[in-house]
Amino acid sequence: METKNNSAQLSTLKNYAPTIVLLALIIGLTIWSFSTGLAFTEGTPEITPMVIVLLIIVGLAAGLLGGIIGTGGCSVMLPILHFYLGYPAPIAIGTTLFAVIFTAISGGYGHLIRKNLDVRTTLWLAGFGIIGVVLGSYMFDLLSDQTMLLGLFLGIAFLLPAIRMIYEGVSHGKKAQPEGNTIPGPDAGKGAFGFVIGILTGLVGLGGGYALVPGLIYLFNAPVYVTMGTSLATMIPLAIVGGGIKLAEGYVAIGAALLLATGTIIGAQFGAAIIKKFKPTTLKLIFGVYFLYVSMKFILAYFGIQIF
Repeated sequence: METKNNSAQLSTLKNYAPTIVLLALIIGLTIWSFSTGLAFTEGTPEITPMVIVLLIIVGLAAGLLGGIIGTGGCSVMLPILHFYLGYPAPIAIGTTLFAVIFTAISGGYGHLIRKNLDVRTTLWLAGFGIIGVVLGSYMFDLLSDQTMLLGLFLGIAFLLPAIRMIYEGVSHGKKAQPEGNTIPGPDAGKGAFGFVIGILTGLVGLGGGYALVPGLIYLFNAPVYVTMGTSLATMIPLAIVGGGIKLAEGYVAIGAALLLATGTIIGAQFGAAIIKKFKPTTLKLIFGVYFLYVSMKFILAYFGIQIF
């Protein structure tokens, strides 16, 4: 009995070791950035002890949500940074996209060890997605004064999947839910879809999870649980490239990004751990409501109406 307990403890430690190392690295980088002054970005609000606590809590909430519904949590972090803490919009976008790197790594690994991930599909999505991120980042520079209009288009585009998810969640999914550990569909189609997601990530800076999840479910008939892990794993290289470009362009507040990342790493693990406590129809209802919120936020922002 004791041998089984020791074996279980070693297995648990092995599973969480990479996350612990990543968290230790982020904490070390955070301390270093504050001690050297790199954490303080010109034109951004002062980082007080209360703000530090708030940023970690916001990151925790974003990571938890991301781990459950397969997104990076940008739509949680970005509005708080911009609307409540007063970060300029370009810096809020770059900072959250940079923080998503760590959300995706933590959550993606959490789903990988629980086998909620299709590795082959992830490689196709991410491989072509990286090309899209570079192109989207270039387009962002050219169309930076039209981001509100682009947001309106995105909001309208995601109304349909949001409403459909809510309907299926409320009706308890009369259609049988796909099962298994793989996502069906042609590899070329997945690559093309990843390319589009990459463009949106570089252009709008929201990580891509808000589009990956409904796209995989409705375009490729993907199992819900596998969709979450695959979405987060795909976002790792997309966020690294997109966040890296934003960092090079000076749109990342390092201190705020690292504090958010500290929370997201922990939250994403919790989200990945509890995802199978929800029924697929419940998950659809949760992220259907979430995507409806994102859609309305984009649309209303175009008309000058800001919502949380």
